[in-house]
Amino acid sequence: MPEPINAMSFEDALSELERIVRGLEGGQMKLEDAISAYERGAALRKHCDAKLGEAEMRVRAIVQNDDGSTGTEPLADTGETGR
Repeated sequence: MPEPINAMSFEDALSELERIVRGLEGGQMKLEDAISAYERGAALRKHCDAKLGEAEMRVRAIVQNDDGSTGTEPLADTGETGR
């Protein structure tokens, strides 16, 4: 049984998504297997997109203090809806 997508790291999800794409491009899957692979690939893409959005928000929250040190601050709601 495949690993639950919500428990996967970005790197693991991206790696699996790349394997799925290669398999679909190969054209050797049975139709039902291809449909299942496509559905899992779509879910993996959504998971990767969410992980990237989270990382972007964390990076945006990093600030440089007057003394040269770095820290974080809460982000103001920018109204962006994400990807």
